[in-house]
Amino acid sequence: MPKQIFVNLPISDMQKSQAFFKSLGFTFNPQFTNDQGACMVVSDDIYVMLLVKDFFQTFTGKPVADATKTTEVLIALSCDNRAEVDDLVARALTAGGTAPRQPQDHGFMYAHGFEDLDGHVWELVYMVPGEVPVV
Repeated sequence: MPKQIFVNLPISDMQKSQAFFKSLGFTFNPQFTNDQGACMVVSDDIYVMLLVKDFFQTFTGKPVADATKTTEVLIALSCDNRAEVDDLVARALTAGGTAPRQPQDHGFMYAHGFEDLDGHVWELVYMVPGEVPVV
């Protein structure tokens, strides 16, 4: 049975966060989107729930990490090619995100990433088919 994943991220500003991710080409499921949370569709089986910090806090008794000061998670997404990696990073930068590192080219794998408006790290990776080393 296929599984779905729902990554939940605390955010500061719902309108700005949705605008940022829409500029990267992501869509939102209106059935699960309101002023407290937004269901961003990454694929048929991957969703990111953008939750306003106060609402996010209701799901945990622990303090909510400030992703601009500490790394709580690295979100890695596969891309179809190097151009898609570079395009998404360029769009993120145009929309107000930052690129904390330079692109990494390992021959069999190309990676680059960005931090969104709330400091969450998104790693974008292209693996060259047939060139991934066998261990």
